[in-house]
Amino acid sequence: MRMDTLTSIKTFRQVVESGSFVAAAERLEMSTAMVSKHVMHIEKRIGVRLLNRNNRTLSLTEPGLVYFERCKTILDDLEQTELELGSLNAAPRGTLKITAPSWFAGQRTAELLAAYHRRYPEIVVDMSFEDRMIDLVEEGFDLAMRVSLSTQTMPAGLVARPLRKVAFHLAASREFLKKNGTPKTPEDLVQIDCLGLGSATSWTLTGPKGKVEITPRIVQRYRTMAGVPNALAAGIGIGPIPDIFFEDTQFKEELTPVLTDYLFVGEPTIYLVYVSRKYVPLKIRTFIDHAVEFRAKEDAKGVKC
Repeated sequence: MRMDTLTSIKTFRQVVESGSFVAAAERLEMSTAMVSKHVMHIEKRIGVRLLNRNNRTLSLTEPGLVYFERCKTILDDLEQTELELGSLNAAPRGTLKITAPSWFAGQRTAELLAAYHRRYPEIVVDMSFEDRMIDLVEEGFDLAMRVSLSTQTMPAGLVARPLRKVAFHLAASREFLKKNGTPKTPEDLVQIDCLGLGSATSWTLTGPKGKVEITPRIVQRYRTMAGVPNALAAGIGIGPIPDIFFEDTQFKEELTPVLTDYLFVGEPTIYLVYVSRKYVPLKIRTFIDHAVEFRAKEDAKGVKC
């Protein structure tokens, strides 16, 4: 009987991963004798012994270990290629799990997701807004939207696609500024009510003369960015927010930037982050392409998103 080499390679891999010929035979739904024939076919074909085996133990020889690792890579690449080619003529579908900071839960992200749904109705987006560094692999997420000053802060093994720059400005409600006056210099913040973000007691602002460090008069603190715009709109004080909130319909009539020549934390970038893979699943690739196109259209309209 002529043996199929690809089947023999798959059988050999299953024997190693299962730990025995019997277990491999059960998983492959073939006889133990046939499993043994496939392994012997490979050994005869390449002229080396791949397995040390007796009645109770099974182990790889040194050449067997090399062959197993190479076969595993080849079979995985083949499977991914088949999936990739099979998806070319198929509509993307499935569930796409995305994580993003809590302050992304606004109008622009909603519009981005709505446009994506219209374009790919068979993909269900499972969106999680959380202010913590989620392990994409361990927690089963496909994609993350993250804000960082550099890709060097990203965990190793991830791909980070830049989407847009985002500037953090100091802002306040118009009513607050009317009652308390508008600061003219960073030093004025020492004498005016401010909202703190996180545990920092000082602010570093970047302006026309470089960096300026000041200690503002903090009257309230917020551990996540999501609560800051609402607190500013309530007239509590001056605090830092990303520029996207000035375009949000909920806040654009309430908030105004102050000390506009100064940035709060430089100018970080929003990245689309996903696990490094040789073949990116179609549902991830379509979302990345859509987000980039959506951003380009908003740029053309002069809209912050």
